[in-house]
Amino acid sequence: MATTSWQFIAKLICLGNSGSGKSSLTIRLCEGRFVSHHDVTIGVEFGSRVVPVGPPASLEYGINNPASATDASALATPKTASPNDIKAGKKGADQQKHMKLSLWDTAGQETYRSITRSYFRGASGALLVFDITRRTTFDSVTSWLQDLRQIAEDDIVVVLVGNKSDLAPASTVSGASSAPNKRQVTQEEAEEWCRHNKVMKYIETSAKSGENVERAFLEVAERIYQNIEAGKYDLNDRRSGVKGPGAGGGNQRTVTLKKDDRGGGKKGGFASGCC
Repeated sequence: MATTSWQFIAKLICLGNSGSGKSSLTIRLCEGRFVSHHDVTIGVEFGSRVVPVGPPASLEYGINNPASATDASALATPKTASPNDIKAGKKGADQQKHMKLSLWDTAGQETYRSITRSYFRGASGALLVFDITRRTTFDSVTSWLQDLRQIAEDDIVVVLVGNKSDLAPASTVSGASSAPNKRQVTQEEAEEWCRHNKVMKYIETSAKSGENVERAFLEVAERIYQNIEAGKYDLNDRRSGVKGPGAGGGNQRTVTLKKDDRGGGKKGGFASGCC
C-alpha cells in the first residue's frame, strides 16, 4: 500500500443521542466494517482516518461547494463537476491534498453529557447524528446543537446525519416481500431543520451498508479545507481545531475512496492507528 503525507489534521466530533449509531459510523469509516452490537460509549472513543481534500478528489465526488456560499440552502446543494472539470483536476493529481481526521465519538447518555461537552472545545467539524426511525433522537438535535455552539468555535462545520437509512427504504415494490419502512423523520423535515438552524447539510447514512458514510465525513472535511484556503484558521495555534503537519506524525497511509462507498474495508486503505 502506498504511503503519503497529510498536510492537515482536523478534530471532528460525533454527537447525538445514545443509540443513534455514532460509534457504528466511526467504526464503519475507520475499519470498513459494521458492528451490530456495540457497548454504550462511556465518555469518548477515538479513531482516525486520512482522506483527500480539494481537487481532483472533490471534483470527482461532486462535493466542491462554492466557498462563497453563505445561506444554508446553497451550502446544502453540492456543485456538480462537469467532465471537463474532472479531467482538468486529474492533471493535478500529484498535488492532491490530504487531511487526517481525528474522530471523537462522544457518549449520548445524559449521565455523561457534562463530560462529553468538554470535548467540543477545539473541534473544527461535527456530525450531529440521529436515528431516522426514532423521532425522539431527532427532537434532541436542537439541544445538542445549542450545546455545541456554546462551547465550540463560531465557525465549526456541522452536518446533520440521519442514520439507519437501511431501515427506511425509499420505496416498496407492490407485491414484493420487503421489510417495513420504519422511518419516523422525513428527509424534507430534516432539510428544513438545517435551513432554520443554519446547518450546512443533511445526509442520510447507513452504518450497516456503508451507504453515504464516507460522504458525510468528506463533506465536513472539504468545507474545513475551504476554510483553510480562506485563511480562517491559525494552523500554528495549538488551540486550533485544524493544524499543519508539524502538529505530529507526518506520513500516514493513503486512503483511496470509491464513488460507491457502501462496501467494506476492501475498497480502500485505512489510516494506521485507527479506532
